[in-house]
Amino acid sequence: MVATHDTFPLVDTGRLRLRCVEERDAAALADLMSEAVSRRLASWPVPYTPVMALDRIAGVRMAADERRSLPLVVERRADGAVLGWISISRAPGDPRTALITYWLGEAFQGHGYMREAAPAAMRAAFALMDVDRLRAAVQADNGPSLAVVRLLGMKPMGKGRIWCPARGREESCLWFERSRDRARLGETVDTNALP
Repeated sequence: MVATHDTFPLVDTGRLRLRCVEERDAAALADLMSEAVSRRLASWPVPYTPVMALDRIAGVRMAADERRSLPLVVERRADGAVLGWISISRAPGDPRTALITYWLGEAFQGHGYMREAAPAAMRAAFALMDVDRLRAAVQADNGPSLAVVRLLGMKPMGKGRIWCPARGREESCLWFERSRDRARLGETVDTNALP
């Protein structure tokens, strides 16, 4: 279910709510960012402070107002706890392509939350951002993230490199892509077959 609140979507799933990040989320996001989570992400360094989170939130909300980004916190509906983040942003130089990044705090990994959240975020992005394709860059040894791109029905594009400002260097990754046409056709993945 997608409902709009001002210009930002609210997406409810069985256990979760995906909503545009707000200033009130800064402390929770900073608390969730650990070394183990950061090492899998290109642009979330540690230590990560609430001030850094506020700066990020201001930037992504401005981009969201312009429909260049869909910056979502993953929130548990039962208690309102912030569990993690999903961001879908237009690729630099290619407004018809969006890039998805996602993460959960360590305590919330392994409970199926991202399996629930990522497909809902992908559907919202295709509905709200008018992009033709969605891409993801994943570290080759990141099994849980590879499971998410398979769940999303993303196809491998090959090996590549990505700039990681969190560590000040380029790193190797695997690129994946899903087209709007395949999403529109209802192509699905059997989530029971995923590890």
